Amino acid sequence: MSESPILFDELSTPDGACIAVATLNAPKSLNALSLEMIRQLTDKLEAWSRDDRIKAIWLEGAGDKALCAGGDVVALYRAMTEAKHVDEAAAFAEAYFSAEYRLDYRIHTCAKPLVVWGNGIVMGGGLGLMAGGGQRIATESTRIAMPEITIGLYPDIGASWFLNRMPPGVGAYLGLTGAQLNARDALDLGLADRLIPHARRRDVLAALASADLGDPEAAVRSVLREFEARGEAPEAQVLPRLDRLQSLLDAATVNEAVTRILDDDVSDDWLAANRQRLAVGCPMSAHLVWRMLKRHRHASLADAFRDELNLSVQCCRHGDLAEGVRALLVDKDKTPRWAHADVARVPERDIEDFLSPLWSPESHPLRDL
Repeated sequence: MSESPILFDELSTPDGACIAVATLNAPKSLNALSLEMIRQLTDKLEAWSRDDRIKAIWLEGAGDKALCAGGDVVALYRAMTEAKHVDEAAAFAEAYFSAEYRLDYRIHTCAKPLVVWGNGIVMGGGLGLMAGGGQRIATESTRIAMPEITIGLYPDIGASWFLNRMPPGVGAYLGLTGAQLNARDALDLGLADRLIPHARRRDVLAALASADLGDPEAAVRSVLREFEARGEAPEAQVLPRLDRLQSLLDAATVNEAVTRILDDDVSDDWLAANRQRLAVGCPMSAHLVWRMLKRHRHASLADAFRDELNLSVQCCRHGDLAEGVRALLVDKDKTPRWAHADVARVPERDIEDFLSPLWSPESHPLRDL
């Protein structure tokens, strides 16, 4: 396979139209999104949106393990630790996150049918690609999560908007614990539209390429419907526990919610893994999860992306993100030294520092969304 970090192809249909295919091509890093990949994909989506020959778009990841495991946070770590001044690191963060969120917003607002093949790992920035797709396909191996609390970040890529569209309390629980979801959970929570076995991928593409695309939206739906296999979905993890999750998150403050989750010692492997992730996660991140969901309960998607850009750059100006990436992905000692000992000891003034605006509305990098 080509060494290009992202591959583009166009499949001709019998009527002279085309199905455009974009493949994230970094399987060794589980297709983690570099800034170069983000820019290339954005440029190609813009070109395809203007090309009348292109009737539908397909987005996938190379290999069998992942659509995309997230953003290239190791590159962010290098920018933060090698910069001579904090403003230098912030400049890279602004370039990276503004490009990523602009790409995600373009996917959400794409006028053409856009199929996202969400096989394997779909986490963090990978979910940012999948969440906005017109047809989001889960497979038997799909594993979705927003595990940013483990590295000192928070659920971004529009998550402060789409997590609010889940049943009450569920979005906050997923953000606080980084809980992993399977294909059934993705269908139940509105993060996927269909389940199709990964072994049928080539057949699905071939069927799309041979379909009559006079009405592209109807044609794509019809083809995908033929391959749908909801009966093969794994056992649900969230809905059977919904009452318990909502009880745990029936809290007035993040301190109360975190205490409820950590004190819930029920014998349940899925809940226990989530509880442990929260226990070792970044205390500031827990506050940011809570605040962003509150702030964007009724916000537009564009406003959520703009606020997330501000917060993500602020996270790169402070120490927890660099420390979290170091501990989990660079040195891999898994012993991060967070700036605060626990959630209850995070001062309000520190939270406000993270949320303080870096730009005026007129100068915001995403003002044109």
